[in-house]
Amino acid sequence: MFTTLMLLLGPWLGFRLLGALGVGRFATWRFSAAHGLATMLIATGTAHFAPATVTMIPNHADLVAMVPPFVPFPHLMVYATGVLELLGALGLVLTKTRSAAGVSLAALFVLMFPANVYAAIADVPLGDDPPTPLWFRIPEQVLFITVALWIAGAAHSPWVRRILSAPPPGSNPVAVQQRPGQRLGSRRPN
Repeated sequence: MFTTLMLLLGPWLGFRLLGALGVGRFATWRFSAAHGLATMLIATGTAHFAPATVTMIPNHADLVAMVPPFVPFPHLMVYATGVLELLGALGLVLTKTRSAAGVSLAALFVLMFPANVYAAIADVPLGDDPPTPLWFRIPEQVLFITVALWIAGAAHSPWVRRILSAPPPGSNPVAVQQRPGQRLGSRRPN
């Protein structure tokens, strides 16, 4: 039940420890999280292609069993989401694509959410693990979405900053910029 969560948190903390020891690439929690999430996605994405003979991790057949009945072509969907997870992992470790990868992965996690709900309700086991209960799957999925958006820096994008720094409706923008003791329209004394 905790395997996927540990696949995120363990590497994240490990990379951050490397940052604390002087490895510049992992100097921030956000960059360490990007590499931690990438590590998790390599492991989970690889499982999408594992043959049924593999039992130490979830395999392709286990993941197909998670696909809700209303989703067409379950085998193809498992392969496609595996490819997207692996591409997302690559995107997270490359600085130029990290933001886009984070937002795209958050969207992927939202799209995969019904499979997680179905697996919990239908008691679908993954590999040798018992079925993961819904009370655990929902917060875990929300955590993955939140971390992906945080890595993307969604709150630091220019349009969000503009919205957050805009003066409240009905306020006088000139008065907001006025210095204490300064009259409107006057120059600041030298």
